[in-house]
Amino acid sequence: MASGCPVHQGGAGLGALADLADPALYSDRDPHATWTELRRRTPVTRHEKDGHPYWSVTRYADIDRVLRDHATFTSQRGTLLYLLGRGDPAGGHQMAATDPPRHTSLREPLQRALAVKPTMERREQIRAVVTDLLAPLADGGPYDLAAHANQLPMAVAGVLMGLPKEDWGRLVDLTTASVAPEDPRYRDERGIDRVLNMAHRGLFAYFHEIVHERRTHPGDDLISLLLRMEIDGRPLTAGEVISNCYSLLLGANVTTAQVPVSTLAELMGTPALQDWADRPDLIVSGVDEALRWATPTTHFIRYATRDVHLGGTRVAAGDAVAVWLPSANRDEDVFRNPFTFHVARRPNKHLAFGIGPHYCVGHTVAKVTLRLFFAELFSRFTDIVPVGPGKRLYSNTIYGWTEMPITARTRPRARQAAY
Repeated sequence: MASGCPVHQGGAGLGALADLADPALYSDRDPHATWTELRRRTPVTRHEKDGHPYWSVTRYADIDRVLRDHATFTSQRGTLLYLLGRGDPAGGHQMAATDPPRHTSLREPLQRALAVKPTMERREQIRAVVTDLLAPLADGGPYDLAAHANQLPMAVAGVLMGLPKEDWGRLVDLTTASVAPEDPRYRDERGIDRVLNMAHRGLFAYFHEIVHERRTHPGDDLISLLLRMEIDGRPLTAGEVISNCYSLLLGANVTTAQVPVSTLAELMGTPALQDWADRPDLIVSGVDEALRWATPTTHFIRYATRDVHLGGTRVAAGDAVAVWLPSANRDEDVFRNPFTFHVARRPNKHLAFGIGPHYCVGHTVAKVTLRLFFAELFSRFTDIVPVGPGKRLYSNTIYGWTEMPITARTRPRARQAAY
């Protein structure tokens, strides 16, 4: 079998399906065709990446089980495909790579800081970021939606973490390189490790300086909160604070930005976009549908801690298991007409933020930011259309865009934005 062949056992006849670990699948082709076929015929399937085997899980019910059951499927050995065979030095220290109960102790203070009430207290700050980013769209010329949207979560995270504005552009580049080391903007002919090492060293060195400064001059921000936290009766080490700063920024920057771009890429030129724009009461349900539709994070990895049967397949202790979130969010057994964007979809139990103990700690901030974005966009602009082909990100971690040129017409009288 060729490395990356979708089926190594139990799936005769599926060998022509695309390699889910290949970034080109997400930049040049349609991964949903492969996910749909796998859900239908072999929902738990043996794959290989660079000689390292793993199981792909594509049905909603199985993915939900894996993400909820941290005792059977641990996060501490690495959570992304590029870490297969390497292990994760952040295991047990970084919230994303730590299991309960330690994970719970790390998460609870951050969850309180990012809950509805404190987020709504910052709503006007977030709204100001949104209106600044949308302002150039009023010029009437081409507006790169992807480039501007990529600045949105960084600006919000920058405010919440107290990061200097002049650093935001560099931090966007470093976080994107961390999840797309083979994208043409970052590719190094000496291999992806060169890019990953550069990005990780840059981010960790940056936060080392920020954490040192914040120890001396604490403030009302997430980094100061991490410095005040105690786990097992002791404060977090500098390394633990830095690792969690990296994780928080990465989680925000590389995901939220992709939701408006993927959504408008689907809706521009269709009556559905105008229907949504004319129904401000559907902002909340529309954002949930946009999250289901876009599902920027393609996968998470877990490792089985014991022999277990999953989707009728035996998974052995120690095996790596990749759950494919966009596949879960188009599962025909859960979502009616899953390949139709339905702005009023109810219920909508999508897994764009994951589920279980690792449910995205920043989900409230992300939802509020996206509601503000679409509400301000629809209140100020109409006739939103593409003016050239978009370009997708070359990554197997984030399913998204790097370019999306559009134009829009300014409304003669701006409507009141509905949040």
